[in-house]
Amino acid sequence: MSLPAFFLVLAGVLLNAAAQVLLKAGVDRLGGAISLQFGALVRAGMALSLNPFILAGLGCYVVSVGVWLLALSRTSVSIAYPMLSIGYVVAALFAWLYLGEHLSLSRWLGIGVIILGVFLVARP
Repeated sequence: MSLPAFFLVLAGVLLNAAAQVLLKAGVDRLGGAISLQFGALVRAGMALSLNPFILAGLGCYVVSVGVWLLALSRTSVSIAYPMLSIGYVVAALFAWLYLGEHLSLSRWLGIGVIILGVFLVARP
C-alpha cells in the first residue's frame, strides 16, 4: 500500500471512529435510553436532529465516505477493508479518553489482538 493510500485509509478510520464517539455523546445528552414508543421516538428524533454532537458525527460520516472512496481508488479492498478494524481500537480509546468509558483487561487484550491481526493482514 502506498503512503498516500495508507493515510487516506487512516483518515477514513479516524473520521469513522470520531463519528461514533460524537453520536454517543449526542445520545447521552438525552439523559437515558431512547424509548421505542412512537411518540418518544419522534421526540427523541427531533431533539437529536438539532444536537450539535449528532450533526458533527453525521458530518464525519459523510466526509469519511469521500475519503474512503479516495482510498479505495488507490489500494485493493482486500487490504483496505481489514484496516477498518483499527476503528474499533480508536473508538474504544476515544470513548475511554473523552466519554470516561471503562476498558477492562479483556478489552485491552482484544485491542491488542485486533492490532496484531491488522498488522498481519496489511503486510506485503
